[in-house]
Amino acid sequence: MTRFQPTRRSFLIASAVTAGAALTTASGLRVPAQAKGLAPTPSMRGGANNYLPGAPIVERIGGGGFWMSGTVRRAGDGAPLAGMRIQIWAHTTEGHERDPHSHGATLTDANGEFRLEMPQIVPAFGQPHGHLAYDDEAFKTVFLRPVMRSAADTRLSAHFVLQPT
Repeated sequence: MTRFQPTRRSFLIASAVTAGAALTTASGLRVPAQAKGLAPTPSMRGGANNYLPGAPIVERIGGGGFWMSGTVRRAGDGAPLAGMRIQIWAHTTEGHERDPHSHGATLTDANGEFRLEMPQIVPAFGQPHGHLAYDDEAFKTVFLRPVMRSAADTRLSAHFVLQPT
């Protein structure tokens, strides 16, 4: 009778199989190890300034010329979230950030990406910045206030990692 003698190689293979099983979710889907533990995005101070609940989904805010874009992912596994409503507003060449016409919302696509054209952002309180919000029920609300490097920039990106409620 032959007895099994574990070697370093067989131990490493068994450990890898065990680790792979631990990364399988309840639904049976495997999650990439590097995506585990993706922390949710915290709201930024001042992000909710002049927020208007229920801003309409629009094709473009005002005359355009400036692009706000970003991604929306789920905390933990980093899966892209489709159909998420992102509200965007800013102080622009066409209005103050508290003006209703300076607000609009858009939806993420199948890859969790969003993009909305708006008028050129201009400095308010000494900083050119935009405001973005996720404010639906499936995930915790997040308000962002990213600052641009220069008032001459014509695009700004912001990324959300949402925590389920």
